[in-house]
Amino acid sequence: MEISVNFIPLTFVLGFYVSFVVGRWWDQWNSYPWPDRLCFLIILYISGTDERSRLIRRTLVRYLNASSVLLTRSVSIVAKKRFPTFNHLVEAGLLTKEEFTYFEDLNIQYAKYWVPLVWFTKLVDQAKNESLFKDPSGGMKQIMDELMNFRDKQAKIWAFDYVSVPIVYTQVVTLATYMYFVGCLFSRQFLDPAQKYENYVADIYIPIFTLLQFFFYVGWLKVAESLINPWGEDDDDFEVNWIIDRNMQVSYAMVDDMSNQNPGLEKDRYWDEHDVQLPYTQAAMEAKKKPNLDHLGSTMNLRYEVKAVSQATFRNRNLTKAGRPTGGA
Repeated sequence: MEISVNFIPLTFVLGFYVSFVVGRWWDQWNSYPWPDRLCFLIILYISGTDERSRLIRRTLVRYLNASSVLLTRSVSIVAKKRFPTFNHLVEAGLLTKEEFTYFEDLNIQYAKYWVPLVWFTKLVDQAKNESLFKDPSGGMKQIMDELMNFRDKQAKIWAFDYVSVPIVYTQVVTLATYMYFVGCLFSRQFLDPAQKYENYVADIYIPIFTLLQFFFYVGWLKVAESLINPWGEDDDDFEVNWIIDRNMQVSYAMVDDMSNQNPGLEKDRYWDEHDVQLPYTQAAMEAKKKPNLDHLGSTMNLRYEVKAVSQATFRNRNLTKAGRPTGGA
């Protein structure tokens, strides 16, 4: 019976499934669009101090955040509860009433989280026409390339939600796991040692290693089940509200509060020093290690004997390799 139970390749099946789910979970985190890179470009190319430039900068990042929230509320129950209707986006200041009207008038049956990005594109073009967009080195292309990258990440998040893990795959793995331990329940019962059965020399009432195996394998399965949808309300899911709040505050701070902050230039404290060493606290001194200053490469200090070869011998070797005779004419 024990041999029959081992016919179920549980380690392979469960390990591959968990690896797939964890990889998918991590890809979703890495695919979420962050506005930081676009904010850097916005303050670089729309750097005016007048009210019109400030209004354009703030509106651009508002469009980025509005688009992200529209996407997130489409895939996350947490964001959906925070913004249950589009009117809540207006109340939150992500959309104006006029923008909301345009958004509602767009009568299509598909998701419309990309609409603010269209407004973003038109506003950048308007800023350039008003000579508020400084474009000495292809800045428009840089911003549009970064916007396309932002949009591609949104599409990837949407695709993860649209194409989920096949339910049959999860059912097969779950069934294989529990059937394996049902077999273990019968095959790993110890028999009466007085009967002198082969490989049964002791009667163990508590199958310790089988219990450990059950905890590890079933725990492994539960980890995968909890990571299939990271946009939920579980403790291990993504902190969606934190992401939304963080992006709002950081993006506005970058394009408004810090857009015209230019600290004055002054000589640093190591101006006249060549061996620059940052200070250590007393607590950090214990972890300080002597640097390996003489490391020039793994093979730089190797020593081996080199035999000198005369020019005639070197020339004869080359002729021999080329198939030419080395003797006299």
